[in-house]
Amino acid sequence: MSHVWEKANDVQQFSGRHIGPSDSDVQAMLQELGYASLDELTRTALPKAIQDTALLDLPAALQEHEALAELKRIMSQNKLNRSYIGLGYYDTVTPSVVLRNIIENPAWYTQYTPYQAEIAQGRMEALINFQTMVSDLTGLPFSNASLLDEGTAAAEAMSMSRDLAAEGLGDVYYIAQNCLPQTIEVVRTRALALGLKVSVVDPQKVNFGSEAFGLLLQYPAADGRVEDYRNLIAQAKNKGLIVTLATDLLALCVLAAPGELGADIAVGSSQRFGVPLGYGGPHAGFFATKDEFKRRMPGRIIGVSKDANGQNGFRLSLQTREQHIRRDKATSNICTAQVLLAIMASMYAVYHGPKGLKRIAERTHALTRVLGTGLKKLGYALKSENYFDTLAVKLDQAQADGLMRAALAKNVNLGRLDDSVLIALDEKADAQQVSELLSIFAEGKPVPVLKDLAAAAGEAIPAALVRTSAYLQHPIFNSYQSESEMMRYIRKLESRDLSLTRSMIPLGSCTMKLNAASELLPITWPEVNGLHPFVPVDQAKGYKQLFEQLENYLAVCTGFDAISLQPNSGAQGEYAGLLVINKFHESQGQGHRKVCLIPSSAHGTNPASAVMAGMQVIVVKCDNDGNIDLADLKTKAVEHKNDLAALMITYPSTHGVFEEEIVQICNIIHENGGQVYMDGANLNAQIGLCRPGKYGPDVCHLNLHKTFCIPHGGGGPGVGPIGVKKHLAPFLPNHPLVKMGGDKGVGPIAAAPWGSASILPISWMYIRMMGPDGLKKATQVAILNANYMAKRLDSSFPVVYRAKNGLVAHECIVDLKEVKKTADVSVDDIAKRLIDYGYHAPTVSWPVPNTMMIEPTESESKAELDRFCETMISIRNEIREVEQGKAPKDNNVLKHAPHTAAVLTGGWDRPYSREQAAFPKAWVKENKFWPYVGRVDNAYGDRNLVCTCPDISSYS
Repeated sequence: MSHVWEKANDVQQFSGRHIGPSDSDVQAMLQELGYASLDELTRTALPKAIQDTALLDLPAALQEHEALAELKRIMSQNKLNRSYIGLGYYDTVTPSVVLRNIIENPAWYTQYTPYQAEIAQGRMEALINFQTMVSDLTGLPFSNASLLDEGTAAAEAMSMSRDLAAEGLGDVYYIAQNCLPQTIEVVRTRALALGLKVSVVDPQKVNFGSEAFGLLLQYPAADGRVEDYRNLIAQAKNKGLIVTLATDLLALCVLAAPGELGADIAVGSSQRFGVPLGYGGPHAGFFATKDEFKRRMPGRIIGVSKDANGQNGFRLSLQTREQHIRRDKATSNICTAQVLLAIMASMYAVYHGPKGLKRIAERTHALTRVLGTGLKKLGYALKSENYFDTLAVKLDQAQADGLMRAALAKNVNLGRLDDSVLIALDEKADAQQVSELLSIFAEGKPVPVLKDLAAAAGEAIPAALVRTSAYLQHPIFNSYQSESEMMRYIRKLESRDLSLTRSMIPLGSCTMKLNAASELLPITWPEVNGLHPFVPVDQAKGYKQLFEQLENYLAVCTGFDAISLQPNSGAQGEYAGLLVINKFHESQGQGHRKVCLIPSSAHGTNPASAVMAGMQVIVVKCDNDGNIDLADLKTKAVEHKNDLAALMITYPSTHGVFEEEIVQICNIIHENGGQVYMDGANLNAQIGLCRPGKYGPDVCHLNLHKTFCIPHGGGGPGVGPIGVKKHLAPFLPNHPLVKMGGDKGVGPIAAAPWGSASILPISWMYIRMMGPDGLKKATQVAILNANYMAKRLDSSFPVVYRAKNGLVAHECIVDLKEVKKTADVSVDDIAKRLIDYGYHAPTVSWPVPNTMMIEPTESESKAELDRFCETMISIRNEIREVEQGKAPKDNNVLKHAPHTAAVLTGGWDRPYSREQAAFPKAWVKENKFWPYVGRVDNAYGDRNLVCTCPDISSYS
């Protein structure tokens, strides 16, 4: 009977699906390495001083359907009222063809940042479309490929304005008082860190003196008002100020463009272009500017270049601005992007085209005019007669409270701003909803007839602000309005990209692990993506429970005392963590502490974030084994002890090893008055084995898009929460519109209170399905896989760094310097040749030049690890042919890689066969990935900067 009962309870746990190698594969790899068990391997790999043998205090693992049912019960507590709150967030309709073929398609959401241009042509075309869309609608010629949200885009505009402003101007940034309240505070947070001042001004009364360097205006304003800012902008620019307009893409379909009004910069959110509300995120911010400022623009930019065959090819432009090159001199943090959401917004524009977008805008505006006319007929006064989609109704406190209560009784959320009640209509609004809104304000009186109101409605956009210029005239926005054509266009772009659906993406420090279908399912539930971020908190009880549970799970996993979920990227986590350290020092009367020690091996986002947080970067040397040079660290910590703010350290190190002296490193910083910030990029090597909050760091950001399975989405969305020790908890980010965060918080660093809230269920699902045992085993297998690959590859490409025990952590760095000397084969040659075998290259030339950093993760099977190793060994044999003189140094299969179908089917005079070029291994024939372009010329693209859709002939 007991045997029967055991069988009845014998279920396949999710961890067995998530972890790639089978138990027999694990044993085979352990035997290859000389270890009897995973526990023995990881006890050897990790320094004894940090090991934590206690089992994670987390709930037992649930099966996939059980976890989905539990999450459904939690999120069903959310109340889905109809929200007319506005303030930068609007309901929208995601076209089903986009929902089905992009957001629910792992071929799109498991892509990595397009650093390898040749295997990223599809998503880069979509991003070029996004840039063109933003550029056309804003009337400014250069746009980037997205920022995190509207608030952070405005903060970037302030920083750029300071860099561009004329000499002799002061350190004050003017912000119009009718800007979005969250935007004002996000900019204020950034300004404080940079030592700048924010002055909130009435745009009607501002006098421009020499104290200000820039001006931010909202168009349309937070209260819906539409104003002609031409004269104001001209006055500001006459005084040398840089002027930014925060704006709305749908409004710009009928309003004169910011560039036409004279603005230097335009920022905003593309959320209402088909991206769900999601309780605040993720949403793609946008940033556009004038031609003369293009090389100072923040974020990443997709540009057009040529490939080796003379064909157009997309690539990341202005590469020299990337953080691993410019570091503390970087103009911005390139990791702050929302690629997947920008792609959704671009596809919304492609699908609707200019006529469809204008129709949506005109319909939204027409309904607003009917509503405004009706409100006036009922005796209410509007704050402005000029508006697009938002009405501000002037009321006293008692009246406003009464109407808000009456609306809630009918499951309607209205907005509130100063002395007004806001009503913001959107794409989903209809005549019945307008009638319902009028009935609320009628308070029992007869509701006016809508047709009569429509006949009586006057113009609400001044004639001088009616858009007359054309936009989205490129054929790409006028060719895919049928679903069959749109579906095929999306599929065509998908085929030009390499994602986890094709093969392993072995990027060191980037942790491209499985993003399981069950984890992703909930993000499209209405109770997850249908809430406005500023609804009354009692309508978001499901989210509240989710946040509390996830914060607790993350605290248990990391050993920290408190968690903030607000940072909406890893880079934002870095920034938030450093701001918290600043605020702590200030609370101790030590606000002068601004020196940040950063190892020379650190990820480039570290120094970029430190500068954004107003710190002075001092570089600490690393020794020959890749570890922090303890003597240099101690010398510099003592030298700067009176001004030492923090050390930023990545652990395990960026060289892929567990530094033995991590506890001593933390002690040195603490003894000299500083705090220890740990970059959590490599946390995937620690969960269940050790806890950073217990062995020294004071604050750590956690990449949920790495360790906790949120997909990378081509370079965003990401979530970068921070964990802190108890003494830092009061300083966690807070928000002006929703009570959350620390009571002495640093202010908001993202526009929404909980950042990218709607993708947090992914990490919740991962933890609930893995359970404490599964999470620990995942970490152990990640370490096993890396060491197995390091051993297999060492004879072909030597591993550069190992710990004293001969092991690596969860990634390894292989040396390619020798083949450069012997065969003139570069890192890039090998990276491009990997594409012919169907692989994305590992991380190239970072943190050490002429190397590759390989991270297999726990999700990849032994068969896939072996395939990749066989690929690298095969490439080494191809290099050996060059070394032996069997292949010319300047004309071989590596120098011409990758090989496109067009090249292989054209004329052929190369000293190697077509088969060797296209099908170097038998398995390649079974699942061939064909690169759409040959090797892209980066230098040409920088010399000839083009960042909008090229001529249609290039698409043929």
